[in-house]
Amino acid sequence: MRKFLRHPSDMPVELVLRKKACIPRQRLNNISLGGVACNSTRGFRRGTSVELRIPLLGELARYPGVVAWCRRLENGYLVGIAFIDEDTLFRARMVEQVCHIQHYRQQLEQESGHAVAIEQCAQDWIAKHAAEFPYLA
Repeated sequence: MRKFLRHPSDMPVELVLRKKACIPRQRLNNISLGGVACNSTRGFRRGTSVELRIPLLGELARYPGVVAWCRRLENGYLVGIAFIDEDTLFRARMVEQVCHIQHYRQQLEQESGHAVAIEQCAQDWIAKHAAEFPYLA
C-alpha cells in the first residue's frame, strides 16, 4: 500500500457518495497519485466514488476521489481516498497541511493554556515537519 496522508482526527470530514465513478474499477490497481486516509463511521467498498469534504474549512473544501482501501477499526473504519488527477491531489495536500498546522496549534494552546498566533505556529510546524509531511502517521 502506498503512503496516504493521515488526516487529523480532530478535524471532522464527510465522505459523500458520488453518483458517477471517477475511474473504471479495473484501473483501481494502478492509482499512482496517492491520497488521504481518514476515519469514517461506515465502511466503503474499494472503488466507490466519493467526495471528501472538510466542513470546518468551508464549501470549497471538497475533493472528488475513489476509495482505494478500507480497514475496520475498533470504533469505525479507516478509509484511504485516492485522488486521481494532479490538481485535486495538489489542492488536497495543501488543505491537509493547513489541517495539520491547525491540529498542531490546538496542541500548543492546550499545553500552554493560551492562544497561539497561527502565523508563528505555521512557521514552527513547517520548520519541524514539512520535510516529512507526506509520510506523517
